[in-house]
Amino acid sequence: MSTSWLATNLVATFLLPPGNGLGLLLLAFLFRQRRPQLAMSLGLTGGLLLLVLSLPVVGRALVQRLEAPPVVPEQVLEKAKGAGAIVVLGGGRYREALEYGGDTVGNETLVRLRYAGQLQRQTGLPLLVTGGTPDGGEVSEAEAMARVLRDEFKVPVRWVEGESDNTRENALKTAALLKEAGVSRVLLVSHAWHLPRAALAFSRAGLEVVPMPTLFQRGVPTALDYLPQADGLR
Repeated sequence: MSTSWLATNLVATFLLPPGNGLGLLLLAFLFRQRRPQLAMSLGLTGGLLLLVLSLPVVGRALVQRLEAPPVVPEQVLEKAKGAGAIVVLGGGRYREALEYGGDTVGNETLVRLRYAGQLQRQTGLPLLVTGGTPDGGEVSEAEAMARVLRDEFKVPVRWVEGESDNTRENALKTAALLKEAGVSRVLLVSHAWHLPRAALAFSRAGLEVVPMPTLFQRGVPTALDYLPQADGLR
């Protein structure tokens, strides 16, 4: 297991919901006797934070502010001009999947692969998949991605980068592979909220990046979106 991956996710646990609200509630509990007024304020803040962030309408509004601009199907060929590859970032594995006989891709990764397969059929560009084994396991995320693309989507994969543990390493190791092949401009596939940060990492690695985002938070809110739900926290 990667130490850097573990440290990053531990920090994220306390910065993102529900960890941020639960952290304030824990502090309120610890200060309940020595600083009762402070404990009351922390408790109310933590509870309110959990309530507000559990509303799907709030979560979607926050995520929308992070999203890269969409690319509609009619724009794909224009965007692909000059590009030499499609790069797909891993989004997590489904470990020890009994029905598949071992590790395979998780739901988030599957969404990206579906879109990458469509782009490959539209453009004919070769595919590169990237993702290692930061949480352990024998099959890298990239290898699991390649298997799904080849066996289930019937899409060829040219490069498999299975040594990276985070987005920065994805960028550096991918850039090294593609520069050997003479590729400097890529279509980069990831979730819409993740792409701005990922595109910056790949640009810093020396690649010209065309963001190709997928899974946008859109749609008209329903009455249920204004009620607390686990989906809102997610």
